[in-house]
Amino acid sequence: MAEGCEVWFYHLERTGLDQALPELLEKTLGRGWKAIVRARQAERIEHLDGWLWTYRDESFLPHAPAAEPGAARQPILLTTDFENPNQADALFLIDGAEPGELGGYSRCLVLFDGADDAQVATARGQWKTIKASGFAVSYWKQQGRGWAKVG
Repeated sequence: MAEGCEVWFYHLERTGLDQALPELLEKTLGRGWKAIVRARQAERIEHLDGWLWTYRDESFLPHAPAAEPGAARQPILLTTDFENPNQADALFLIDGAEPGELGGYSRCLVLFDGADDAQVATARGQWKTIKASGFAVSYWKQQGRGWAKVG
């Protein structure tokens, strides 16, 4: 079995990424961990950069796009790259982003939209590849309130 990193697949069925991601990032920061959110396209990074400041009136999530000066000091880094400049403990993969090297992370969270056939197919392929590499994998499904581990 591969050392260290657990890989959790989150099947979004009841809410979209904009609702689910901030909640999971809050839990990550609550553990005292840093995070990287990796997307496939720069447009998604630009959207999340604005969204994470305003998703809730009473709070925000401290973050920066990887291209900004001092980004490596941020608790949450938004990127399309494979580097880990903020020494993140958790890697969030969205929109079918590739995992790259997982050895430096404690956890990798793959979030995929259950209504998007391409994302579901990508997640299935990633599951097979990651599991075959010896990493511990888990499947989480959205419930009425919160998440349930079902595999």
